[in-house]
Amino acid sequence: MTETIRIVGLNKVFASPEGREVVAVSDVSVEVGAGKLVTLLGPSGCGKTTLLRMIAGFEEPNSGDIYFGERRMNEVAPNRRDTAMVFQSYAVFPHLDVFENVAFGLRLRHLPAAEINERVGNVLEMTGLGDYGQRSPNQLSGGQQQRVALARCIVMEPQVLLFDEPLSNLDAKLREQMRVEIRELQQRVGITSIYVTHDQIEAMSISDEIVVMNTGVVEQVGTPNAIYARPANRFVADFIGKANLVEARVSGKQEIEVAGARLQVPDMAAGFEVGERVTLVVRPEAVALSGREGVFAGTVKRVMFLGNLAEYLVEIAGIGEWLVDSPNPAETGLHQPGETVHLTPSAHSLHVLRLDIEPHEHGTKPASSRLRQMPH
Repeated sequence: MTETIRIVGLNKVFASPEGREVVAVSDVSVEVGAGKLVTLLGPSGCGKTTLLRMIAGFEEPNSGDIYFGERRMNEVAPNRRDTAMVFQSYAVFPHLDVFENVAFGLRLRHLPAAEINERVGNVLEMTGLGDYGQRSPNQLSGGQQQRVALARCIVMEPQVLLFDEPLSNLDAKLREQMRVEIRELQQRVGITSIYVTHDQIEAMSISDEIVVMNTGVVEQVGTPNAIYARPANRFVADFIGKANLVEARVSGKQEIEVAGARLQVPDMAAGFEVGERVTLVVRPEAVALSGREGVFAGTVKRVMFLGNLAEYLVEIAGIGEWLVDSPNPAETGLHQPGETVHLTPSAHSLHVLRLDIEPHEHGTKPASSRLRQMPH
């Protein structure tokens, strides 16, 4: 049976070699629904792996609680938590063939041979390894070895499946293929899963929800779409995808002023006051680029042809440089450096942040409102 995971006020402090206290995780509270896949996403050193290791039982929190369902897990040994972890290194046994690698944990439980054969056979088929049972790990590709590691976890039928950057050793194309396979497999077996990564695309493509972390604290929790479209602060807006962050002024209930131009923002949250200085979040793909007319005029500083789109860096007088993604350049043609272009942001894609909504820092307890997604 799969379980809901609740993390309540979790804290972890390490001692540095110089004797200083280093806060790795600070007052983190997160809930992972039964059968859901939630990603812990953030830059290196943000605390996501430490949080995962505390859930697994490999690290002990200084304070706070971890629950699987209604059971408090803080004092439960790692081997009794009914979790399985897929690591960054494949950690397959080189002296065992694929079948015996997957069967290893079941044999430690002294299950009947018939049950082991059935369960391993089913999982090998499920992970696309049905014809590889007798192969040695050195005869497998990196993606196949990662499938073996995943199969070895799933065959144990754990309540919770944990992933510690499992795809970081694979090349880009294989990583893309494997994240699709992991997501499809997780949905098929329905195991509550927590996935650690620093790769935003990976997190966006496989998650039911994303927990964005920075310097040990949670900046925002939400669906991939909500976090991308409605980031809670500058850190999230800048870390998730690409964003143009522009200082603006509220000029009406659903209107802001940028460099003398007034833009309608139909989805602007309530509570902003006319005259208030704000930060406008403009995604590169949410800007229409034209050689003839638009809200802003600018000069192309750089163009990068990426096949399905062209990425422009455009200098706009009174604003600064914007990144603009223009789809299907093979049909629309490419603007060249030095050329004057006109830009029109999409009103429904604009998002407004208060200037005082900044990333959290250690030593300050964030107001609960700063952890929440802004209304939309």
